[in-house]
Amino acid sequence: MARAEKKLTARAAATKKPGRYGDGGGLWLVVSTSGARKWVFRFTWLGRVTEMGLGAADAVSLGDARDGALLARKALAAGQNPIEARREARRSQTAVPSFGEIADSLLESKESEWRNAKHREQWRIALKEQAAALRPYPVDEIDTAAVLEVLKPLWSTKPETASRLRGRIEAVLDAAKAKGYRAGENPARWRGHLSHLLSRRQKLTRGHFAAMPYAEAPIFIAKLREQDNVGAWALEFTVLTATRSGEVYGAQWPEIDMKAKVWTIPAERTKAGREHRVPLCDRAMAILKRLEEAKTCEFVFPSPHGQKKLSHVAMAKAMRRAGAENATVHGFRSAFRDWAGNETHYPREIAEAALAHVVGDKAEQAYRRSDALEKRRQLMQAWADYIEPKELGGADVLAFKRTGGDAA
Repeated sequence: MARAEKKLTARAAATKKPGRYGDGGGLWLVVSTSGARKWVFRFTWLGRVTEMGLGAADAVSLGDARDGALLARKALAAGQNPIEARREARRSQTAVPSFGEIADSLLESKESEWRNAKHREQWRIALKEQAAALRPYPVDEIDTAAVLEVLKPLWSTKPETASRLRGRIEAVLDAAKAKGYRAGENPARWRGHLSHLLSRRQKLTRGHFAAMPYAEAPIFIAKLREQDNVGAWALEFTVLTATRSGEVYGAQWPEIDMKAKVWTIPAERTKAGREHRVPLCDRAMAILKRLEEAKTCEFVFPSPHGQKKLSHVAMAKAMRRAGAENATVHGFRSAFRDWAGNETHYPREIAEAALAHVVGDKAEQAYRRSDALEKRRQLMQAWADYIEPKELGGADVLAFKRTGGDAA
């Protein structure tokens, strides 16, 4: 017996209450509780019942929906998945770029937004290496399953990396949609979508960088000086200047004014995107003079194996050799700030300026045109004096002197 088709009328399709209504031949009208109406073609493929959307009923007429269902039935008769057949037909009409092509275009367009090479490299690694599985596919074919396949291996082991990767994949798919290559919801969206499929990251996953108590710094510096290599010198210089490790790794000789005892970090290499002048204490200058005598390239702290800058793990290795297993290089900035706040009378603004932090609102920043270099010089020398190893009677006894401001 031939199956009944064309059960619906145009008027019925426009007035049906919430529910599912078959027209025959696999074509169904689906009316949601909100009143939204859409056409779907229901079929069985490889033993599984599947639905293919044919468009919203207010945009696709009953006749056009029937034509779409007819094409789908022909694809099935030819042994094809109707969904794949439709994708092939669309690709033949309009060349859809791959995820990789859209990702590369996005990387190029964002070049001017990134303040430093590290951030640029993080985006490159995410979209070219971590999301490599997505790159060959047409960008309109990237679905939730494909995104999850990339994210799941990292989600529990490297949650911060996975979270950033998700956001960057979302940005690529948003760019594709803006260019007309995608439609509908972004499958990499977190809120209301992947949040239901992946475990929520613990709030403390990222946390603060582990910091050594400042009272332990003199003993640590004494142990550090036993190493006598570029990695150890770079680490001590980082501690003395309270700067970020990336700024020290990338430091170049033209940035150093040996006569004025100032290191000027260009805006493109600072986190705040603003030039930062660093006053250099006596011990920092001594380290620089030793390095200057053996200068081999433009980098202040060169790799021992060539003309490149020091490896980004050199300082961490120096810390481990000195026995600091539960602290981080970045944590010394916190130790410096705690020391300045607890043990000196220098104003908060001076300590924050030493860390290149932006203090106050835009109006306050506009009136504060000086970076208080000489006041910061006194603070940094006091910090250097505090962490200088002191031995009395062969024991680890730390001489302490309250410093700072106008009066102790």
